Amino acid sequence: MTAADAATADVVIAGAGPNGLMLACELGLAGVRPVVLERLPARSGRPKANGIVGQVVGLLHQRGLAAEPVPVPAFVFGAMPLDLAGLDGNPLRALPVRQPVLEELFERRAGELGVEIRRGHELTGFEQDADGVTLAVTGPEGPGELRTRYLVGCDGAHSLVRKRAGIGFPGVSAPDVVSRTAHVTVPGAVVRPGAAEMEVPGHGTFVLYTWHRTERGAYAMLPAGPGVLSVTAMEWGGEIPGGEVLGDEAPMTIGELRASLARVLGADLPLAPPTGEGPHLLRRLNGRETRVADRYRAGRVFVAGDAAHVHSAMGAPGLNLGLQDAANLAWKLAAELQGWAPEGLLDTYDAERRPAAERVAVHSSAQLALAAPGPDVTALRTLFAELLGDDANRRRVAALMAGSDLPYPTPGSGHPLAGRFLADLPAEPASRARPLLLDRTGELRVRHERVETVTVPSCPAEAVLVRPDGYVAWAGTPDETLTQALETWFGKGVEVAA
Repeated sequence: MTAADAATADVVIAGAGPNGLMLACELGLAGVRPVVLERLPARSGRPKANGIVGQVVGLLHQRGLAAEPVPVPAFVFGAMPLDLAGLDGNPLRALPVRQPVLEELFERRAGELGVEIRRGHELTGFEQDADGVTLAVTGPEGPGELRTRYLVGCDGAHSLVRKRAGIGFPGVSAPDVVSRTAHVTVPGAVVRPGAAEMEVPGHGTFVLYTWHRTERGAYAMLPAGPGVLSVTAMEWGGEIPGGEVLGDEAPMTIGELRASLARVLGADLPLAPPTGEGPHLLRRLNGRETRVADRYRAGRVFVAGDAAHVHSAMGAPGLNLGLQDAANLAWKLAAELQGWAPEGLLDTYDAERRPAAERVAVHSSAQLALAAPGPDVTALRTLFAELLGDDANRRRVAALMAGSDLPYPTPGSGHPLAGRFLADLPAEPASRARPLLLDRTGELRVRHERVETVTVPSCPAEAVLVRPDGYVAWAGTPDETLTQALETWFGKGVEVAA
C-alpha cells in the first residue's frame, strides 16, 4: 500500500493512557476527530497513579469530569509534612482517583465525542514529509498503513515516536535508588476510619497516605481496597542481605518487600499476599531517571506526557504535568487543522510546556534527595522544616506542587492574571473548551468571530481573555492590546462594535 492509498486521519495519537485519552477528548471538544492507536487489546487495569495533584484538577472540573476542587489542608514534600490548613491563597488541589478509573472516564468521554480508539493496534514506524506522516501499524488483521497530518506520541517513557522522530531525551540517572511496591495485607492491622492511621499489634501506629523517611530509607502505605494496602519501601543502594543486587529480570516477591521494609523501619512488619480480585501490584524499580525531551516537536510529530518527560513520582506531579501537555497541545492542533492558527501558535506548545517539565524535574529530584538517608540529609531536613514554618514559604512550595508558580509567557499583557490558569469560569462555555472573553461590565465593544464573550460581574479584571485550556492570554482594561492579543492567539476576525 502506498501513502496515497492509505486510510487518513487528521491526528493520530499513539497511546491510550490518560494523556493520550485526554488529548483525544480535548481534540474532540475542538471539533477534531483523532484516531488513537493502542497496542494493548484492552485497558490493563494495572494499578499505577492513585490520584491527581495540581491545577489540572480545576480543568477537569471545567470539563465536567470532576467535582469542584477544594484546597487540600495538608500534603507532603520530600517526605516532610506540608501544613496548608488555613493558608491564605492555598493553590494546591487534589483528586483521589485511581488511574484505571480515570482512563475509563476519559475513554467514555472520548466515545461520546466520536473519537476512534483502535486497541490491539501497534505503531511500528513512520515517515514524515511536508504534508503529513505515513504510519506503519500492526493490528489484529496484520500490518498496514495510516496517513495523518499530525502524529502525537503519548506512548510512554520508552516512546517509539520520540526515538523515531530524532528527539533527544537528555537527563540524569540515579542508579542507586531502588523502590519496591506491592499490594499486601497486614495480619491483625486495624485501619482507623477517617483518621488515616493503621494500628498494628506489637508495632504501633502508622500514618497512611504519605511518605515517611527514616535514617535507612523511606516508606509509604495507603489503602488499595478492602483489607488491602499498597506498601512501598525505598532504599538507596538496593542491596539485600548477603550483598546481592536484584536486577530487573528477577521477579519481585512480597518477601523481598518485607525484608526491604524491615531494613527501612528497623522492625519486621508482617506482610501477607492480598485478598480479593486483582490485578494486584508487585513491582521493583531499579534506579530513577529524570529526563526532559530536548524539543516537543519535530516537524509534524509531537510528544506529550511520559514520552516527553520522566521524573521521580514523589509529590505525584506526573498526571498534572502530562494532562496539561494534552490540553495545551489540543486546541493549537485544532486551530492549525481548521485553518485559523496564527503564525507560530504550534511552536508555543514547546515554549510553554517544556519549562513546566523542567520545573517538575527540579522539584521531584529535590524531593527524592530530601528523602534519602544519611546525617547530612537529616541536617538539611531540619533546616528545611524551619523554612516551612513560614506561611510565604509554604505557599510557594504549594504553588510549586500545583504547577501554578510558572506562568506562560504573554507578550503585551503585564496583568498579574496573564499566563495563569483561571479556575473560576462560566460552566457551559468552559465545558465546550472554547476561547472566552470575560466582560465585567457587559458593555464590551470588542468582539472576535472565534471567541465567545460572556458577561461575568465577578470577573477579576475589567476584561479577561481565556484560552480553551483555561489559561489567561490577556487581562486588563480593553484597549488596543486586547485587539492584539485576540489576533495573536486566535487569528484575524476582530470586530470593534460601534
